[in-house]
Amino acid sequence: MASGHIVASFDEDLAELKTMLAHLGGLAEKQFADATDALERRDIKNIDEIIARDALLDEMEFNLNERGIEIIALRAPVARDLRRIIVTIKVAAVLERIGDYAKNIAKRSRVIIEHENNKSDNVSLSRMATLVQQMLNQVLDAYVSGDVDSAMEVRDRDMEVDRLHTSLFGEILASMSEGSEQVSAGSHLLFIAKNIERIGDHTTGIAEQIFFLKNGQYPTDERPKADKSSVSALEQS
Repeated sequence: MASGHIVASFDEDLAELKTMLAHLGGLAEKQFADATDALERRDIKNIDEIIARDALLDEMEFNLNERGIEIIALRAPVARDLRRIIVTIKVAAVLERIGDYAKNIAKRSRVIIEHENNKSDNVSLSRMATLVQQMLNQVLDAYVSGDVDSAMEVRDRDMEVDRLHTSLFGEILASMSEGSEQVSAGSHLLFIAKNIERIGDHTTGIAEQIFFLKNGQYPTDERPKADKSSVSALEQS
């Protein structure tokens, strides 16, 4: 197959970056899925492993960033080639941040599991986590395939995440008002729910980077938002 560039090694450089990002995305996706699964299953055994793996994710993001800068310095890319490298570096940073949220979810899940007085399931939290996992998987596939339409579908679905978060926020506050024994677990659940919602926001950010890579500009319409959790908090007070 003919190379897209006069210097074939530049194509190899770009392919290397793409592969590095795919590995980073796969690990970030696993971290998030494992963290939410540990809470749902009340499986404390895997939490230490999830937390420890975050260091690997940080290292992978650092190495990708260094490689991207090196390629820019050596190849002096312009136009779409430069956009591709910049977008890859930005998406890698977002994935590293998603890994941080996954680690926080794992840490708070451990506190809940160790100190909870009941085993009640939070269906709304599981539903929101599943939705965001699906969005993250779809946007990473869209990045690999260059499917802008699929990426924009992910962006639109963020409103559903916001609605679930608003509803869940109210549910958790209501449960916390039932007794002091619910306050500690409820507080951690609030932070876990917010972390999941933020992962949804970052996933939407990746979708917008895919749009930028293809079109050379970001979407001109305002990102759809429907999170009213702060309003719910005021209404509860």
